[in-house]
Amino acid sequence: MQADFTLAITTGGEFTFSQLNKPLVLFFYPRDNTPGCTVENQDFSRLYPEFVAAGFEVLGISRDKHVTHCNFQKKHTLQHQLLADPEETVCNLFNVMRDKTMYGKAVRGIERSTFVFDEKRNLIQEWHKVKVEGHAQEVLDFVKAHASA
Repeated sequence: MQADFTLAITTGGEFTFSQLNKPLVLFFYPRDNTPGCTVENQDFSRLYPEFVAAGFEVLGISRDKHVTHCNFQKKHTLQHQLLADPEETVCNLFNVMRDKTMYGKAVRGIERSTFVFDEKRNLIQEWHKVKVEGHAQEVLDFVKAHASA
């Protein structure tokens, strides 16, 4: 992935991809405060110290607004930071927007996906159509194997 992006981050200010100097796990999820997305974020948060020990940063991203992310992070005491992409700029860059059916209606939303980058910002692994259960552990297992390789 050669494209760059800048988004609001829950620590305040902005995150710029090209300024990152360490490996990154970037996971896209549909929406804050929904059951599956809450569990996914809690799983990544619970394992966050192990990701950091392996040398990786972890960032979650959705179309929610910055203030929504800040409230969601605080409510669930998430250890990782969240990026706000309400304009879908980065979602479109990563091609994670999909037409879905929800309660019988056609909607456009994020396909739960995860991308792993090395310290030079090269994409080294990606998952699409992610199922929440066990996914954060699967990603951690991958990054640990990559870190020790």
